Amino acid sequence: MSPTAAAAPHLEELTIMTDPRRALIVIDVQQEYFSGPLEIQYPPHADSLIQITRAIDAATAAGIPVVAVQHTMGEDAPVFNPTQPGFQLHPEVESRNTGGWKSIVKQYGTVFAGTDLLAWLQERDIDTITLVGYMTNNCVLASAAEAETHGLAAEVLADATGAINIANDAGFADAKTIHTTLMALLNSNFAAVTDTATWSDAAATGRSLAKPDLGASAVTGAQRAGQA
Repeated sequence: MSPTAAAAPHLEELTIMTDPRRALIVIDVQQEYFSGPLEIQYPPHADSLIQITRAIDAATAAGIPVVAVQHTMGEDAPVFNPTQPGFQLHPEVESRNTGGWKSIVKQYGTVFAGTDLLAWLQERDIDTITLVGYMTNNCVLASAAEAETHGLAAEVLADATGAINIANDAGFADAKTIHTTLMALLNSNFAAVTDTATWSDAAATGRSLAKPDLGASAVTGAQRAGQA
């Protein structure tokens, strides 16, 4: 056997090992976020919802498992009350559920706390989670940051997530500033951030996304700020 022929199986094994095994995590695309004080502002939910459904369709076509997450605050709560219409998934999401999705109800910001998601992922040897849904400034952020503590790579689709305006004793930030800032923050270390079209192509071919590099972000940030 030639050296080239002998090496071929080994190279194939390396390719298999480095290809991501993904799950698409659809976070809290509930009616609560489409009106009222929690209405998603940036990107507008009319735009982000389209991208969320495109991501779901791409995942389904690629054989990537889908997890639908809903947040609850209990039956006495004014919002995220499981007995009220606001708790329900948006019809554009619900209509795509073929019955094979994993469904989760959570009580915390992160999709991992108090749920069986991690065990479900581990049982399927999934090593990469792709996050879409709401909100950028709460559940998406918390879930992406926690992923690495479980040995999982995280991906976030910037156009399939969204933020709200917030104001409190510490200050005010508009939704666009929050969303764009958090996308840059996540892409510096916690998650590979991209758009739905790019991710869909990667999902269809089984390719991984570029890994975030905190050092490179710091150098570029210093240059942009005129510090270098």
